[in-house]
Amino acid sequence: MMNIFILTEGGNDVGFGHITRCISIYQAFEFKGFNPTLIVNGDDNVKSILQNVNYKIFDWIEYKNKLFEKLKNSDIVVIDSYLADLSVYEKISELSQISVYFDDTKRLDYPKGIVVNGAVGAKNLSYPKKNEIKYLLGVRYQPMRKAFWRESKKTVHKNIKSVLVTFGGNDMRNLTPKVLNLLNTKFPEVNKNIIIGKAFRNVDEIKKSADKNTFLHYNLSDKEIKNLMLESDIAISAAGQTIYELASVGTPIISVGIINNQINIINGLKNKSFFRYAGWWEDSDILYKISENIEYMKNLYFRECINKIKVIDGRGSLNIVDKIMEYYYE
Repeated sequence: MMNIFILTEGGNDVGFGHITRCISIYQAFEFKGFNPTLIVNGDDNVKSILQNVNYKIFDWIEYKNKLFEKLKNSDIVVIDSYLADLSVYEKISELSQISVYFDDTKRLDYPKGIVVNGAVGAKNLSYPKKNEIKYLLGVRYQPMRKAFWRESKKTVHKNIKSVLVTFGGNDMRNLTPKVLNLLNTKFPEVNKNIIIGKAFRNVDEIKKSADKNTFLHYNLSDKEIKNLMLESDIAISAAGQTIYELASVGTPIISVGIINNQINIINGLKNKSFFRYAGWWEDSDILYKISENIEYMKNLYFRECINKIKVIDGRGSLNIVDKIMEYYYE
């Protein structure tokens, strides 16, 4: 049996994006007939999103020796972290036959292994050329959860009937109630589908802002999230991994930047027709820009074109695992 480990981090304070990305890789390995183990540096809140996953939770950055003991004689180790330093990567590279590093910002000078960056502008980051490093760059390698692997038909309505609002697992900038109030005021007839993340601390405020056309969605599976994206005419979203899921189903996006590691995503997508950047979360005119972009997206021809032009096919996780196994058996 092949020993495959996937290392990542997540929780109320740092969000759940890395875990979601790693679950998609876990699912792809499983689909190919392998049985990986997901190791998460996180709090108990992460358990709710680790359903149907073989996992262990402990602070593997603090307790490195415990981690390294588990990784002895490993075949493949995948690591997706913003917290681990270079020494951790170097040790993992020594312990495993194949090491895979998810990267978004050219964060480190990585040791021997495979570097994966599925962002639109990944090839423009000028990664160093090294004989011992292989690169998987661009949207062909954008990891997505299993529900997004198959293309689905989206209905484009003449008018905007519903708007999806999603600001990650914790809405760290408290944008959801502000955007909801804007929609209630400017577009009261539109249905508002609000995804409530597992670490939201502002649920009461959101509930107070809700009107009769507001629908709150909790603890959604990847399949349920995809269906909600398909049902929604447009989406207002943070500029994280959700952007790529929305793009894969053809839902036009109005995006808000909320943390620095999203800058590369924003820059890579600015010229893409399906993506409208409203600005940074603390901009004084951010709500005005969101409203302005909704008005723009009322154009039926625009939304029909977006539905036909899908720059992402949703199979990035499978493509990544296929490449990993190809390199493993070289």
